[in-house]
Amino acid sequence: MQEIIALQRYGTFAAAGVLAFICLIVAFWVPWVWVLAVIFAVLVAVGIHDVRQTRHAVLRNYPILGHIRFLFEKIRPEIRQYLIESDQDEQPFSREQRSLVYQRAKGAEDKRPFGSHERVYETGYSWMTHSVQPTHFADTDFRIMIGGKDCKKPYNASLYNISAMSFGALSANAISALNKGAKLGGFAHDTGEGGISRYHREGGGDLIYEIGSGYFGCRNHDGSFNAEKFAKQAADDQVKMIEIKLSQGAKPGHGGMLPAAKITPEIAEARDIPMGVDCVSPAGHSAFDGPMELMQFVGQLRDLSEGKPIGFKLCIGHRREFMCMVKAMLETGIVPDFIVVDGTEGGTGAAPLEFANHVGMPMVEGLTFVHNTLRGAGLRDQVKIGAAGKVVSAFDIARALSLGADWCNSARGYMFAIGCIQAQACHTNHCPVGVTTQDPLRQAALNVNDKSKRVARFHANTLKALGEMAGAAGLDDPCGFLPYHFMTRKGDGQMTEAADVYAYLREGFLLDDGDDNPIYRERWSRANPHSFAPPEAAS
Repeated sequence: MQEIIALQRYGTFAAAGVLAFICLIVAFWVPWVWVLAVIFAVLVAVGIHDVRQTRHAVLRNYPILGHIRFLFEKIRPEIRQYLIESDQDEQPFSREQRSLVYQRAKGAEDKRPFGSHERVYETGYSWMTHSVQPTHFADTDFRIMIGGKDCKKPYNASLYNISAMSFGALSANAISALNKGAKLGGFAHDTGEGGISRYHREGGGDLIYEIGSGYFGCRNHDGSFNAEKFAKQAADDQVKMIEIKLSQGAKPGHGGMLPAAKITPEIAEARDIPMGVDCVSPAGHSAFDGPMELMQFVGQLRDLSEGKPIGFKLCIGHRREFMCMVKAMLETGIVPDFIVVDGTEGGTGAAPLEFANHVGMPMVEGLTFVHNTLRGAGLRDQVKIGAAGKVVSAFDIARALSLGADWCNSARGYMFAIGCIQAQACHTNHCPVGVTTQDPLRQAALNVNDKSKRVARFHANTLKALGEMAGAAGLDDPCGFLPYHFMTRKGDGQMTEAADVYAYLREGFLLDDGDDNPIYRERWSRANPHSFAPPEAAS
């Protein structure tokens, strides 16, 4: 019995040894057999290494043969994506979603014959209600003016822009393609917290300058905020808005660190950091500590930028903390020009699994909460809201607009437009299509001129589809979408209006003594404009 078990475990190793010996003997008479002898000899060497190493038990017990396990582990995502998944399986984006982006980016046919593949009677199926009197849009370059009463340089933004992705996370060619595409299409490109690189500037596209906790591009040597450097960055005409990143959907409440070995001279230049030192992005900001200081920081940036739109991005966590910010707006009189709500389904930042799967509020609930809190505080007409989180189709945009968004951002949608195949190797520096790598050879495969045109086409064709949806609903502007335009099938099989679940709450209700919306009122009563700490801790 023991001999049989041993044969099962070491049979491949033994066979390689025997065949290597046989080929070695035969090769003296048949020269081409030397090739086989070398191959089997290499396998024997691998087997000897497997038996002697102590890191992988499977290789010690199954030398040579055990490597098949690691091979299948390595190619499992590709096997699943190309052979096993259906068109509707989202891992995290379905084949149907990716194909739609590819087709619109290439300008190819994006229509589908033979009806829907959706299971329309299953729980969760959503649809838009249409009108018997549809409208038509000759111009689908839909825009929204961003800038409140204290903004001197409002920005006329597209309804669909490129979400935050840093140079360093993305390759130089990817950044160039995205920014040149934004220039061609007349929409905005968020820099991500990695600063403004030379590749952002070369493209000439409109920029949203994102400032994270590392203050890259506007920092002192100790990592603190430098007002003079910020003013210089913000003075660039290419910078249209400034966004303070409080958190991101992929890993809210989590910082990051770029190892010194991965810092290139170009990354160091963009981030204003030294070479040879690990680059740390703290989990929290040092320029402000509480809600009041955050609003004062917003006011400071507005002054330093000479009146450009200033806002912040966050993934909603403790809802009371956002209400602390809103109370601080009321108390200071400093109101941001915009707020971007990032859903936890956002995913361009590599993150620990627990954060990616279980930290942060999804976009739909976060957007609804921010929209209704601002309505309740009487500030909704002063603040524009952007939404981000797996927004890749016109239906996604329309739904977000109906829930209170004024515009949408997308990161992975535009990554697909420049050739991303969802290999999910973003954090390895081995991106097969050159999008998320600093490897010069890999990123050289990404043709900037070709991909920039695809970015512009994807944007234009998606907005065209949005215009068709708004027209089908009988609207004269996509921003007219409301929750009642969308229906969802519940668990009991019945349909319900989105308005029944995501209703617009009454303007100013948080400022009076009414008894409606008790969940909002209870949190509002505990919100402190001077501190994010919970009342029990503050006391």
